Amino acid sequence: MTADVPDSHPRAASLRTRDRLVEGLENGLTSRTGLIAHGRGEAFDYLLGERTIPSADRAARAAAAHLLAADHPVISVNGNVAALAPERVVDLADATDAAIEVNLFHRSAERIEAIADHLRAHGATDVHGLAGDGRIPGLDHDRGICDADGIERADVVVVPLEDGDRAAALAELGKSEIVIDLNPLSRSAQVADVPIVDNVVRALPTMAAHARELSEAGADLDGVIAEFDADAALADAERTIREGSLAD
Repeated sequence: MTADVPDSHPRAASLRTRDRLVEGLENGLTSRTGLIAHGRGEAFDYLLGERTIPSADRAARAAAAHLLAADHPVISVNGNVAALAPERVVDLADATDAAIEVNLFHRSAERIEAIADHLRAHGATDVHGLAGDGRIPGLDHDRGICDADGIERADVVVVPLEDGDRAAALAELGKSEIVIDLNPLSRSAQVADVPIVDNVVRALPTMAAHARELSEAGADLDGVIAEFDADAALADAERTIREGSLAD
């Protein structure tokens, strides 16, 4: 394991992230295919300079406004998110009064319970996803299973990490979607009301910080939402990636 890699190592954060995913796999949170998906995202993050670019920060602020203005916001959590950022999910939920729901492509009762327990161990008090009494129309696989009192009822859904068909299906239902995806060309990012092209471990705390700042300031949430330009954010992220340096 590389968790004890020195801070001076240029790949320290990336190596520690990989370790958290491997640990998640060993603990029944992450699927093997989730490791492959992470590797794809890591390549985009490398070209972004492993940083939150200004357009992603603006997107995170708009996302926070959406969550604060929502009647029933829900943060969807899969195995990779649970392994990488459980405490950050809980903090965002606290900052925005959002519900948390476990939603998996490779679904099993054991994995859902393991992820729910993991989130509770990091401070979550109420985790949806175990009932499975709701449905997202248009999805034939298990990702279409959700909780009737969670994602099915939500007006705003945070979808961390690429999940194109579900993102499209949620959009068809008229739900506002906040998608965290390092690939600005993915279906998930393209259909999102707010695409945040950033690493989930950075985007979640950025959203939480903006939510607290907007709440304390009594900000005009509708104004913040209206001024955000999703197409411009995606174009800026794509341009940054295409111009990324491989010098390191």
